[in-house]
Amino acid sequence: MENTITGHTRLAALFATPIRHSVSPMIQNTAFQALGIDAVYLAFEVGTDGLEQAIDSIKNLEMIGANLSMPNKILAVEYMDELSEAARLIGAVNTITNDHGKLTGHNTDGTGFMRSLKDIDVDIIGKKITIIGAGGAATAIIVQAALDGVKEITVYNRKDEFYDKIKEKLAYISENTNCTITLHDLADENSLAKNVAESALLLNATGVGMKPLEEQTPIQDFSIIRPDLAVCDVIYTPRETEFLKQARLRGAKTNNGLGMLLYQGAAAFEKWTGQEMPIEIVKPIIENN
Repeated sequence: MENTITGHTRLAALFATPIRHSVSPMIQNTAFQALGIDAVYLAFEVGTDGLEQAIDSIKNLEMIGANLSMPNKILAVEYMDELSEAARLIGAVNTITNDHGKLTGHNTDGTGFMRSLKDIDVDIIGKKITIIGAGGAATAIIVQAALDGVKEITVYNRKDEFYDKIKEKLAYISENTNCTITLHDLADENSLAKNVAESALLLNATGVGMKPLEEQTPIQDFSIIRPDLAVCDVIYTPRETEFLKQARLRGAKTNNGLGMLLYQGAAAFEKWTGQEMPIEIVKPIIENN
């Protein structure tokens, strides 16, 4: 195999734990090689204890940037020189760019989701959507959707100990965008049915449907699914959750979380290199892993 590492090769990295399962190195390195960019992307096992030093290394080693995953996304905010609007509103960073030692924190998760909707020919701009869940992935999607011009977002979550905090957070996002965002109790099935009836999209942004909850679904009444409703899931293992299967059987357009994974990585790549990721080359890596 040809050795393409040179004295000029730049480094990009992923800081997270656990990390060895990640497909990001394969995706980013394939893209670098395809476009002839003299850079490599490596995964480093980094938790919150070592995060400050790891972020310092982006400057010290003149890296082109880094990705962050759990558990580092929220803590990284305080180590940035600047934040993108999305990262500020979300309160979490998944991509860092290095401009001559100035580190800017971005969040491309929501961008990835919004771009993935084009793959199923769905446009939600100016419309109403309904999201189940209010964790990190949901918040990133809510913020980006609001910034992009979605008119209204109804969010459903279990009424747990975080419910009031979530309500405050959503009110903050709503105040800083032109989007009406409201929080509702997931147990209120009548309210959910009413809001889904007015929505162009229903999204599951919870872990319900992943192992070990493969048989479970975030909603119980699938009569609210109609053929002109787009139904999405942030989960991509399994490829088709029971939630998506039931929606597909009712004629809805469906989409799993693979597109979001692909396009959030593509958005990071574009920020680092100024070039578009060669999606057609990279996509099979994600689909086959």
